[in-house]
Amino acid sequence: MAADPLTPAVSERICRHMNADHSSAVAAYARHYGGCPQVSTARLAAVTTEWMDLEVDGQPLRIAFDHPLQDSEDAHRTLVAMLRAIPQ
Repeated sequence: MAADPLTPAVSERICRHMNADHSSAVAAYARHYGGCPQVSTARLAAVTTEWMDLEVDGQPLRIAFDHPLQDSEDAHRTLVAMLRAIPQ
């Protein structure tokens, strides 16, 4: 099965999934990559080829990726790798 290009519709699908099923990961991205040590609420707002946009405690936060994402599969692999790279 081919991966989907990162269109706005695919971004919305990724965000819906992450916010519904992996909200603790979204908060971890904000803490570790966004420099927000205290996070009450975090929501993934968009995923582009270059960055992810979060809303953290009502404030926008942009986290750049370390490489341009190629498609939805690359987005999945990258988000998982970023989460695994966070010290526990």
